[in-house]
Amino acid sequence: MTKSLQPVFNFLNLLKENNNRPWFHDHKQQYEESHLIMIDFAESLLSEMRRHDHIETVSGKKSLYRIYRDVRFSKNKTPYKTSWDGFFKRSTKALRGGYNFHIEQGNTYIVGGFFGPNASDLKHIRNQIAQDDASLREVLGSTQITSYFGSLIDRKVKTVPRGFARDHPSIDLLRYKQFMLKHSFSDKEVLENDFHKKMARGFQHLRPFFDVMSEILTTDLNGVSLI
Repeated sequence: MTKSLQPVFNFLNLLKENNNRPWFHDHKQQYEESHLIMIDFAESLLSEMRRHDHIETVSGKKSLYRIYRDVRFSKNKTPYKTSWDGFFKRSTKALRGGYNFHIEQGNTYIVGGFFGPNASDLKHIRNQIAQDDASLREVLGSTQITSYFGSLIDRKVKTVPRGFARDHPSIDLLRYKQFMLKHSFSDKEVLENDFHKKMARGFQHLRPFFDVMSEILTTDLNGVSLI
């Protein structure tokens, strides 16, 4: 059982209305209380996740992103994030993928997969899919994935990726720029005392997808290990 996340919601909602340094300074104690609740939540979540996966992130506290925004290259100059976000990295070169969570009233969700793969990895993924897309299609079409996540987040190239024919049978998958799955939670779910367990079970649904993508990324076109 973890502490209720209601005080976290309360703080973030006030921060949305008062996203400036003087207000934040005057309400530093409320921020610190929110931070401690989130650390407790993230520690409990990590403990649950270690039951079903190998996680490199050393602690729940280390999984949390800072609430301070980097505004150097952003048009939005508000100094603070109005959500709590975190990331758990899987261990070893063989276990690819990562687990992201986002806590915000009315917009709490988990995202897992492969965000912004570098050019080399993306080319490798596409070459593997072009050669044989059966395993990826099977897992993306499974009830476990479709009933919980739906389909991949729709972020694709507008036309056709370089080096592939427009009429390639796998063109629908080849057009993706990243391979991510997302599931949202209601505020009622978030405020349940065992929400960390529900989120961990949600992350566990990603494992078949991670297994397929890990194999794609760690073998060559002949199925020989690259690690």
